[in-house]
Amino acid sequence: MCGEDDDDGPSRFEEMLYTRFLAAARALLAQQEARGAGRNDEVIATIDKLFTDALSRAVKDTEGAEADQQYPLLSMQPLVFARLAGFLAGHLSLQEDPLRKVMEAMMHGYAEAENIDRSGHDHGEGWHSH
Repeated sequence: MCGEDDDDGPSRFEEMLYTRFLAAARALLAQQEARGAGRNDEVIATIDKLFTDALSRAVKDTEGAEADQQYPLLSMQPLVFARLAGFLAGHLSLQEDPLRKVMEAMMHGYAEAENIDRSGHDHGEGWHSH
């Protein structure tokens, strides 16, 4: 019927969220690429590349999915990355407070997405722990 969501496809809200994700991801990837050339610290450069590789893969996978599967795939990706973060953190010394670092990085990601949404690009300084 007119005005009802089509049960066979994504809702308008899901389409909006997915489009917002793509725009934010592309803006962040462009920023990381511009910022990456000047990195002198090998460890920071390596983890920045890992981040951009993972985000690029997430974008590529969702863009390669059928239109009705893009948002469901996007909605599951954070769970995979959270599982990976937990697995990696589980192999660190408790003296390094790995859970706190993971939570701080996750909260930075939330703020980063919000900053990109408001301005179209990120103004953050990064979240690297020292």
